[in-house]
Amino acid sequence: MDDAYIESELKGKTLLVYMHILKAGHETVGVREVQRTLGFSSPSVAAYHLQKLQDLGLVENAYGDYRLIKEVKVGVLRSFVSLGGVMLPRYLFYAVLVTSMLVTFLVMFPFSPTREYMTTLVMGLVPTALLWFETIKIWREKPS
Repeated sequence: MDDAYIESELKGKTLLVYMHILKAGHETVGVREVQRTLGFSSPSVAAYHLQKLQDLGLVENAYGDYRLIKEVKVGVLRSFVSLGGVMLPRYLFYAVLVTSMLVTFLVMFPFSPTREYMTTLVMGLVPTALLWFETIKIWREKPS
């Protein structure tokens, strides 16, 4: 199936189930585990969404347990990186890098009110603020 069709089907509770399976990594998840973790009203709701993911070719059923077979980046998932079962915004890495560069500059060079120092400070503060703003904004868009 093409990504456009998968993106049109992967939304709402199905997206939440998919994200739960992404977090599980290579481990299998059961219907009741999905139901309890995501707070679904019954196991049949979880089974429906797992079956939908199986029909999309994203998971496979192995004796009642489901595991990820294909990872797709659709919608808001394009902005995230899965690292050890944790979904982190892609901008987080850039924000940390630029922030550490700015802190290093401030530690290594004591404040002096010269034009060069102020220009360097502004050119460090602006990207740092923008990257942290984007990171927090994307984090808030993450389906919970």
